Order: sequence, then structure tokens, then C-alpha cells
Amino acid sequence: MALIVHKYGGTSVGTVERIGRVADKIVAARENGDEIVVVVSAMSGETDRLTAMASEISDNPPAHDVDVLLSTGEQVTIALLAMALHERGCEARSYTGAQVPIRTDNTYSKARIREIGPERMRADLDAGRVVVVAGFQGVDDDGRITTLGRGGSDTTAVALAAALKADECHIYTDVDGVYTTDPRIEPKAKRLEKITFEEMLEMASLGSKVLQIRAVEFAGKYNVPLRVLSTFEDGPGTLITYEDGDVEEAVISGIALNKDEAQITVAGIPDKPGVAFRVLGPIADANIEVDVIVQNVSRDGSTDLTFTVHHRDYDQALALARKSGEELGAREVAGNTDIVKISIVGVGMHSHAGVASRMFEALSREGINILMISTSEIKVSVVVQARYMELGVRALHEAFGLDTGPVTPDEPESW
Repeated sequence: MALIVHKYGGTSVGTVERIGRVADKIVAARENGDEIVVVVSAMSGETDRLTAMASEISDNPPAHDVDVLLSTGEQVTIALLAMALHERGCEARSYTGAQVPIRTDNTYSKARIREIGPERMRADLDAGRVVVVAGFQGVDDDGRITTLGRGGSDTTAVALAAALKADECHIYTDVDGVYTTDPRIEPKAKRLEKITFEEMLEMASLGSKVLQIRAVEFAGKYNVPLRVLSTFEDGPGTLITYEDGDVEEAVISGIALNKDEAQITVAGIPDKPGVAFRVLGPIADANIEVDVIVQNVSRDGSTDLTFTVHHRDYDQALALARKSGEELGAREVAGNTDIVKISIVGVGMHSHAGVASRMFEALSREGINILMISTSEIKVSVVVQARYMELGVRALHEAFGLDTGPVTPDEPESW
């Protein structure tokens, strides 16, 4: 008998009919002999509806009251799913995050899980019941309801799997696994049978929306095998686990795309120690996340500093950069929101040379100019003009054989 944690997102439980279908899947899993813990999100659109209601009341509502409000969405879903299971002759018990208990810190709207008490859930499982838990929520030391932030139900599921020492954690969604790239951009994209935690974490951080970053981090830390599956069609999905011989065969596993990028350049500042801090320090103090950074030194003793931020932070970051540039005597401070970041990801880069050069060659053949480059052991990212987004992804997908089979670079690698 295997212990499996299932997680169903908002689309999967978006209607009463869909909740019934989820109940059917759970009953089938129980009949197969598995012990099942189910984590559910609010019905699709419900969190947005509740947030809008709060906005009608107040422009700045207390964070702890917002958490109380938003947590009700998941409570509706656990009650309806438990009812549906009972109707099918499957004994079930529903739990809010506080009832488990899932203990968190008191950072409302983005709380971190500190501890989980598995005893009540374990007793129900031993009694033959299905355990249904509200995702996205917990309780702090003062007994106040907290929420884990958008996508927090994924984190709840992985955390419960770790606490219960589950055999696997199944994330059910509206796609049937993790793909080599976005199928809406490249129709030849293929579902991956397996991917490493390290690769999935890079893919998630670089723009893939299949899994929440915190959930992947948690799974890697506690060695919880994850499997991404479709709620709406049967299939093996994609297993996310530690590296082994099978996943080493491919040079790269996938191509990630991030359209949430804006570029800022501070040009013609003195090339001396501390100038990068003078520019980026105020941006960090404003809690603005900086992604790719490139610094170029000119022959005249000046330097140009270029970096990227999220679109939502662009205006504030540009204003801060202009202020710093004025103080440093910069020749120009310019911005560009018409960019995207394309990244190739794969643990196969560990053992293959020529990956970066093959990437650059493929983009060059299509006449795509690279604005910025960032590398790590298992990824190479480039910033290009937004109009080349689809062309760049398709060119790289073909260059690395993701639609046919792995291509091994044979050119010298200098990265």
C-alpha cells in the first residue's frame, strides 16, 4: 500500500461537476489500494472574487483579515469534496490548515511553514479514511489564520507529503506534465517523462508556471518525489526527482520563457570600486529584485551597467537608477520594456561542451541579436527583443533536438 498525496488546483475543482470527477479519481485510487491525502485549492476565480470584495471595502485592509477572508475559498472546496466522497461510499474527513495543524510564521499573505502535526491525519488514514486538507493556509502561534501566497496549495501538498513520509506527491492540473517548452509557442514540444528537482526549480524560476517555486524547493529539500498529472485525462505525467542516469542522456531538458522582464542601462559612469553598489543598492533597499546583470568597461575609463527587473518594478527602478546616475555623472540612463528572456535548462550541461555556442549559433542563424547573457551550471539565459520570442524558442527547440531526440554539441565550450 502506497501513501500518495494528491493536489488539485482551482481549475480541477472549478465546478461541482469537476469536484465530482475528482472524487471519482480518488475513489479509484483507493480501490487500487493506496492511502490518499488530498489537498485542494479554492474553486477557480474564487480567490480573485474575494480579493475584489475586500478592495470594495478598503484600499488597505489589515493583512490578517485578508488572510481570514481568502482562506474561506479552500474551506468551501474541502467541504464539497468530502461530501462527494461520502456520496460515493468513501469515508473522508476534511481539515482546515489550522485543524491539521499546519503551523506557520505570522507573515500574513506569504507565511512560511514551520511545523506540521501529522498525528490526526495518520489516525484517519489508519482508520481507512481519505484525508482532505485545505491548501494555501495555516495558523500562527497566536492562533490566527495565515495564507502561504499565490500557488501555496502546491507547497501545502509537498509539506504534507514530507511530514507523512508519502511515497509520492501528485500535482493534478490542466496540463498532462512538464513540457520541453510552452506548447502554445512550439507545437512540437514534448512531455518529459522525468526531470530533476534542480532543472524544475530553474524552469519555475525562469517563467514556467507548472509548479510553484517554493513547492519544488520543499520537495528537493525533503526528497519528496513529485509527479505532475492532468485532472482531465489519464497518463503517466512527469516525475520530478533526483538526478539519475536516465535524465542525464539529454543535453538540455527544456526551454523556459519569461516575458516579465524590463531592462535598465546606466551608461558612462566612472569605472571605480563601488559604482555597481551605488546603482543597485538603492534598488535592493526598495525590495526590487534584480535578475540579469551585465557590466561593460570602456577604453575611456567609464563603464556601463545594464540589469533587468520585473515589469511591475520597472518605473520605480528606473527612477532610482536615474537618481543614482545623476549623482555619479552618468552619460545616459535608459530603459527598455520590449524584451524577453529565453533560457535553456539541463543537467546534461554538466558533461557536455559547446552548449552555449550551439545556442548562440541557432539564434544567429535566425538573425536574433542577443542583448544580455547569464549562465550557471545547468542553464544559459539570453535577453532578446520581444518580437523574436517565438522564433527564438522554436529555433532552440530544433537546435537541441527536443522534438526528435537529444543533440550533443561538439564545439569547444568556453563558458
